[in-house]
Amino acid sequence: MEKLFNFKIESTLPCSTLCIANGLNNFLSLCNHLKNLPYGRTNNRSDYNSVLKENKGTCSTKHAFLKQVAIENNIDSVKLFIGIYKMNNSNTKGIGKVLEKHNLQYIPEAHTYIKINNTIVDITRNTISGESFENTLLKEVEIIPNAIGDFKIQLHQNYLKQWILKEELNYNFESIWSIREQCITAISA
Repeated sequence: MEKLFNFKIESTLPCSTLCIANGLNNFLSLCNHLKNLPYGRTNNRSDYNSVLKENKGTCSTKHAFLKQVAIENNIDSVKLFIGIYKMNNSNTKGIGKVLEKHNLQYIPEAHTYIKINNTIVDITRNTISGESFENTLLKEVEIIPNAIGDFKIQLHQNYLKQWILKEELNYNFESIWSIREQCITAISA
């Protein structure tokens, strides 16, 4: 964590109240708790509150929840981003066979993370070995927590459609999206 960045969670607004009810009284303990929750889509991929209710989450729900807690506690140095990066086997272990099968070097993937004082903090990825996703960022957009649903999907799909045209791939959008879903399944296995 960015030099052990921390603040006390004191707000009486919904996400902060949920944290306090779960014994998470500061930002660092919240980050550690969310990091240790299993990766998995919640019943409603746009409802970031669900991470503490369902005890699981994705990059979107976990990081959006962190940003919302920062907002509720008037902390401006935590920003939420969607980054489109070159997802490959070096930075996303487990997808190599899928990409190889389809003769692709990478697929642009949308990933959600926070920045604290302009440094990327990602509680959902382990980048101790291999390449970091941030070294292959193609596009980055700052968002608000409510943008993790439809906005993120549209941003990602529009990027993929342009990428297919630019790279003159022999795949249509539906095929690329299917290959991308195979990659996500491989990561989760």
